[in-house]
Amino acid sequence: MTAAGAPLDVVTIGAGPYGLSCTAHLRAIGADVHTLGEPMELWERRMPVGMFLRSSWEASSISDPHRELTLDAYELEHGVTVARPIPLDDYLRYGRWYQRRAVPGVDRRRATRVERARGGFHVHLEDGERLVARRVVIGTGPSGFARRPPQFAGLEAPQVQHSSDLPDLRAFAGRRTVVIGSGQSAVELAALIGEAGAEVEVLARARRIRWLRRSAWLHGREGRVRRLLYPPTDVGPIGLSWLVAKPNAFRRVPRRFGEPVAYRCIRPAASGWLVPRTAEMRLTLGRTVVSASARGDGVRLRLDDGATREVDRVVLGTGFDIRADRHPLLGPELARDLRVREGAPLLGAGFESSIPGLHFVGAFAATSFGPVMRFVSGTPFTAAAFARHVAQGRAPASLRPRPASATA
Repeated sequence: MTAAGAPLDVVTIGAGPYGLSCTAHLRAIGADVHTLGEPMELWERRMPVGMFLRSSWEASSISDPHRELTLDAYELEHGVTVARPIPLDDYLRYGRWYQRRAVPGVDRRRATRVERARGGFHVHLEDGERLVARRVVIGTGPSGFARRPPQFAGLEAPQVQHSSDLPDLRAFAGRRTVVIGSGQSAVELAALIGEAGAEVEVLARARRIRWLRRSAWLHGREGRVRRLLYPPTDVGPIGLSWLVAKPNAFRRVPRRFGEPVAYRCIRPAASGWLVPRTAEMRLTLGRTVVSASARGDGVRLRLDDGATREVDRVVLGTGFDIRADRHPLLGPELARDLRVREGAPLLGAGFESSIPGLHFVGAFAATSFGPVMRFVSGTPFTAAAFARHVAQGRAPASLRPRPASATA
């Protein structure tokens, strides 16, 4: 579809769980939707080999409109049993299976720019082609928004790397390595790097690692008790998890209450099954790095207590700073007109931004709809809500029928 043709109803940019799920739900209501991106790219290229998902089994299926493409269905169709916790390789196979079944024909070209056009948007592609769409939904995930503390400015790979840049850990064998951070990503990566043959130290400003041991025990219970304690989305502690499981309710919580709730649900913590894998590892907690400088092929770190470290490699498990106002796809005009809070887009019904027809899903939506949006378990609400929005009054008349499919 080029700029000369009839406009598409929706262009979805991103083919991870959110982009795929939104497309599947849109196709179920008869929308003319075109999906761009390499399927499951972030999971395949930005996550280390050997990783396991922290999310529970029930919270890890990608939503489809008929609830037929779950992890359970994948196991049944392939005659396999996927381990718990879920290994990354198995989840990638599941994600590719979901894509083939729910969203065949994904366009693997990259979008390079989104611009306003009469009645919608132009989406420019890497090969020079241009798509025309009434709506655009951006579900590109956190890639490109890695948080790098200023102490490490000017230090580049391989001496200093972010945790999202390390799919292959074999190069760490024999290297003295410091991993910065105390969350799941940092602690699991430290375990994997140590198992690859490195000498590893975890360094974090937190005074302790929050091990999710009680949570793991509770999640191991079956039946009614567990279903009472945790909703299917499975984000946050007992009690708060039920609030954030209802994104429309969370959206109406005053900011002064919503922000502490969101932080409590996603504050740094590590799965209990990592405890034995890190038992012999050096943990330096309650400390921060105040400066970092190159020393030959390595790095010299100075801590806030005056101590120093001479190491070969530093890994930043410091998360992401996801800012829609700096998204490389948005031209200056769109970035200027986008209402944001600390870079996050402020979204209304159907995940629509202040720019009519421009939508953001996944982690970009967490400020407006809560922390569930950072996890695959947010796809059922997101995809169904977005499809309903497209099918209702603001959508072209051709999409308004089929109310049963729209709410599937």
